[in-house]
Amino acid sequence: MAVKIITDSLSDITSDIAQGLGITVVPLTVSFGEESFLDRITMTTDEFYYKLTHDANWPKTTQPPPGDFVNAYNKLAKETDEILVITLSSKLSGTYQSALNAKDVVEAKCRIEVIDSLMVAMGLGLIVIAAAKAAQAGANLDKVADLVHRAMPRSHLIAYFDTLKYLAKGGRIGKAQGLLGAMLSIKPILTVKDGEMSPLTKLRSRAAGMDYLYNFVAGFSHIEGLAVEHATTPDDADRLVERLSSLFPKERIYRSTISPVVGTYAGPGAMAVSLLEAEGK
Repeated sequence: MAVKIITDSLSDITSDIAQGLGITVVPLTVSFGEESFLDRITMTTDEFYYKLTHDANWPKTTQPPPGDFVNAYNKLAKETDEILVITLSSKLSGTYQSALNAKDVVEAKCRIEVIDSLMVAMGLGLIVIAAAKAAQAGANLDKVADLVHRAMPRSHLIAYFDTLKYLAKGGRIGKAQGLLGAMLSIKPILTVKDGEMSPLTKLRSRAAGMDYLYNFVAGFSHIEGLAVEHATTPDDADRLVERLSSLFPKERIYRSTISPVVGTYAGPGAMAVSLLEAEGK
């Protein structure tokens, strides 16, 4: 029986990708006041960003309870005896702990391994996609888990922010704290380092930000996977994909929208590029 792959909605894997590769996605929750929505399930990304900029309530996010993972484990245990869970960074969310806790109450005879990716968004998504492809090709749990551990240091994400306001208000600013003093006049570029947000540079314009994202990818000569995602600017994402097609086949560039939970901290106008460096290069 093939290994089954589970991740969370902060992987920013689209439903089409998940269905095509047999990936189970456990959603986080975003709340506005008394209203709660499942990430990408009971609230679309478009609906979320509209509320983010128009609703008087500041959104709050919640990790999946262990019961959500228990349900996923029990369902998949009817189809396989090996499950691999790959979550977003434990330094950004308690999702990893929820997935671990859920293992203790699953009664089915199924081996379950949980890996903290130390990554988020499509930086996580590209790792999950690689794992799912290996599982579909017949790799067992040990081999797929080893692939994930080898892929983690090769996964790179950089993100352009129009403002740090949302990251600061949400308490996820991490090592980018030092940029706050100038957050109204700069366009920061952040990355994920050691599982948390970390500053790379600060720029003066959106155009410079898009150039930076392109040049980042251009710095790699051997790329296994590439993804472009946006919050509220699909046209900018289209243009960036066109530019990147000179470096990597356009038809292999994954496109996604930054999920509502990630968007709570990224804010409107954010753009991100994730890259999985080819192994051994």
